[in-house]
Amino acid sequence: MSTHSIDHPLQPGDQAPNIVFEAISRDGKIALDDFRGRSPLLIGLFRGLLCPFCRRHIAAMAQLNPALREKGVSSLAVVNTPAERARLYFRHHPISGLHAASDPERTSHRAFGLPLVELTEDETDWPRKVGMDAVKTMRVDRPGELPGPMDPAAGGDLLNKMDGYEITAADQQVRIPGHLQLVGHFLLDRDGVVRWSFTEVEEEGQNMCQALNPEELMSAASRVAH
Repeated sequence: MSTHSIDHPLQPGDQAPNIVFEAISRDGKIALDDFRGRSPLLIGLFRGLLCPFCRRHIAAMAQLNPALREKGVSSLAVVNTPAERARLYFRHHPISGLHAASDPERTSHRAFGLPLVELTEDETDWPRKVGMDAVKTMRVDRPGELPGPMDPAAGGDLLNKMDGYEITAADQQVRIPGHLQLVGHFLLDRDGVVRWSFTEVEEEGQNMCQALNPEELMSAASRVAH
């Protein structure tokens, strides 16, 4: 498995690395090279399943999967939750047809240039550090779930309470106190070249915990499918 890391997210035109993961959706391993020469790939790199926004974004990715498959685009969701814990979660929350894999060491996040941000009290140097004072000015909206736009920390706490999500020792195992792993989606063509992306790094943190734009993704998928 590649451990090379870069200090900014991969951009359109960049070659994605080959990474080998422990599969969640089936037995064995899943490698990015499995898709090269066969199909374009949407890869979603998420935090652990203890992140309520990531759980929702994975479910949304599963809902988009049939439409992407019609265009010949495969999808892979990667969580930094240990494989057994993730398998248990998805047994109760199925993501039918979506490839899923575990990366508790965050190898893929580093290789795709998604940083681990230090959480501070009031010092922001995006995307290396972010102050909680800045986080409290950010807004994320989940109509029908949150009472209105809320900052990611408060909104996440409320969603976890609503979900009754029980944080286990396996979840705690991948937590890095005082830090937050940034996440994102990358659309690769058949040659493994990035053609589109949506990450939390851009927009000075305003993308934190936000969902991607489905129309934008499907437009990009139509382009790579030809």
